[in-house]
Amino acid sequence: MPITIIVPQLGESVVEGTISKWLKNVGDSVKEEEPLVEIMTDKITIEVPSPGTGTLAQILVDSGTIRVIDVLILHKDEDGNVDAMELSDIEQLGPLQAVEAQLAELLAAEDVEHLAAAMDPGSTAGVLIWENLWAAPFASAARRSGGQLIANGRIPIQAIIASIEADDASTTEGD
Repeated sequence: MPITIIVPQLGESVVEGTISKWLKNVGDSVKEEEPLVEIMTDKITIEVPSPGTGTLAQILVDSGTIRVIDVLILHKDEDGNVDAMELSDIEQLGPLQAVEAQLAELLAAEDVEHLAAAMDPGSTAGVLIWENLWAAPFASAARRSGGQLIANGRIPIQAIIASIEADDASTTEGD
């Protein structure tokens, strides 16, 4: 009988986590309480133990090195006019369909203007915004081994949510 793995509650302020690494592969034998998967949040990285003994039959959520947040294709014609295209504007995405379904689409018209200003007329550019999923586990491992991070550049999820909500509020007020 299949057993569902549920991520334990990590605290009131932790609302999101990302699988940074599976510690077992499909087909591996797993014992109850044996570490199964590593989950990274904006505050901690934890190992989630197996809730039972058996064989790992299927992995429904993969781990990754990056998480794509937004993709945009810009074309600036010879006259300086800019055409911006989201992945959702493309009919035949093929394997990119899975990526498109998870995009946050954070780039605003103002961002497109700044990007286009840096482009030469008659050029096309691909814009990719991503999050490094390896960075938090690396920082955690460095601190555990006595290291010190002297610089980092992470935007907290709370700041992104507040920005989106403020943008939504200003759009609603202007309608």
